[in-house]
Amino acid sequence: MEVSTIRDGFDRVVKKQKLSNSKSQEVIDHVGCEIRDALAKFHSVEDQAFNQKSILSDLKNKLNACGPHSMLEGVQKELNANIGKYMKLLEKYFNPDISKAYRNVDFDFHTVNKILVGHFYRQGLFEIGDCLVNEARNPEATELRSHFWEMHHIVEALRAKDIDPALKWVLAKREKLAVCGSNLELKLHRLQFMEILQRGTRVDALNYARTCLAPLASQKLDEFQKLMACLLWQDRLDSSPYAELTDPTHWAKFTKELTQQFCSLLGQPYESPLTVAVAAGSEGLPTLLKLANVMAAKKTEWQAMKHLPVPVELGKEFQFHSIFVCPVSRDQASEENPPMLLPCGHVLCKQSIMKLSKSSTRTFKCPYCPAEAAVTQCRQLYF
Repeated sequence: MEVSTIRDGFDRVVKKQKLSNSKSQEVIDHVGCEIRDALAKFHSVEDQAFNQKSILSDLKNKLNACGPHSMLEGVQKELNANIGKYMKLLEKYFNPDISKAYRNVDFDFHTVNKILVGHFYRQGLFEIGDCLVNEARNPEATELRSHFWEMHHIVEALRAKDIDPALKWVLAKREKLAVCGSNLELKLHRLQFMEILQRGTRVDALNYARTCLAPLASQKLDEFQKLMACLLWQDRLDSSPYAELTDPTHWAKFTKELTQQFCSLLGQPYESPLTVAVAAGSEGLPTLLKLANVMAAKKTEWQAMKHLPVPVELGKEFQFHSIFVCPVSRDQASEENPPMLLPCGHVLCKQSIMKLSKSSTRTFKCPYCPAEAAVTQCRQLYF
């Protein structure tokens, strides 16, 4: 509902802006036409001194009559009024002051600078990263520079369909990639084979397959057989059963997979930690702002709480490991407070079980079913 309301308000502003531009252009065109007519009269009259004054006087009277300044001012006022209404609508649904949603934390600026430098290097902004290193006087932040430079060199080459840098890296990391179960080498040669088949000759493609693909055929025999069958369809690959192999998006997909493997072997996440932090913060910000407003109305300081009273849903893309939150206490499980499986099949945290039983020797009822259980019957779960 909120999204549709905001979209409708935006559409009204856009419509009003187009109308305002149209009216303004009409006024400008009208003024321009009057000026051009006056200039034409200048060149056609014989008595220059007398008639020029008359023409200018006539032009002034015509412009005063149409009032272009007041017309443009009126059009602009209407547009500003609509923009003002839309801004109020946005303020109604979005709180522009986000300062209420964060806590004052003493950051280690050395660590923060290192994260920022790593982010710039990861994005290929090496000059900015180097500048920050020099200004922050944090030379150890450059330890990943050469690795990310190599990664971007490989990526840029792949965008130009040059596989040599990527192949050199894959061969150098062949053993480590094999441990990960990666078949980047085969996929890289497959891309090059299909490129040769589409832009070169069948003989060139066959020679490339014998040299580069045949030694890897045992990894994926069915894939190798498909590539060999493509030789029979060289002139009509788009209408062949293997047309999917010609999809140009395979290059982008391979580039992404290689980047993921590169970062993994480097001991770095695929996404920049700064990017993840900003994205997760943006996702949880509405909930935190709403909580801050509710707590402010109750005159309660939420920033002093150890645990938030409401869950902040961030989505599966921000779940990096399995977690368990006790349905009774709302506390996240930890080594000191592990999840425990009751005989009835429900799971609670250990501290909740101890509170329910009031004693390790007494039985207690499961809060979600009438079954009774003893502390000794509960088993710890491991995630």
